Amino acid sequence: MEARMKGVASPDLTTAIQHLYKAIHTGGVEPRLLELVHLRASQINGCSPCVHAGVASAKKHGETDERLHSVVTWRETPFFTDEERAALELTEAATRIQDGAPGVTDAIWDAVADHFTEEQLSSIILEIAMTNFFNRINRTTREQAGKVW
Repeated sequence: MEARMKGVASPDLTTAIQHLYKAIHTGGVEPRLLELVHLRASQINGCSPCVHAGVASAKKHGETDERLHSVVTWRETPFFTDEERAALELTEAATRIQDGAPGVTDAIWDAVADHFTEEQLSSIILEIAMTNFFNRINRTTREQAGKVW
């Protein structure tokens, strides 16, 4: 499969994205957790470039292969904290909102709100949204894994 576009984003778009990422990373959430959120949303959406880049970035932040291989099955493994589980559940619920899926229920929200401040929740929610944004762009344009951004 070949990418449909080879162009570069406009400078204004790049600047806007940089500002959003700055907001995400100044919200007090551990970068490793943000990487897990990014990876899980990208797995759900089948975005190979984001999965590839997410694994590489998570490893740079000290994530282990054991945990990275288990993100897709986080419910069935003992490798994640309650805080991480709550964030991963929020990620799945916010990402799977199609075809009548319930989205973020009160139970999911209450569980994640028990572990994070509002500022941290804002960062996690924005990370989920940005990941879904890029996943959709990459799937539409058939972007390939392995590209360095």
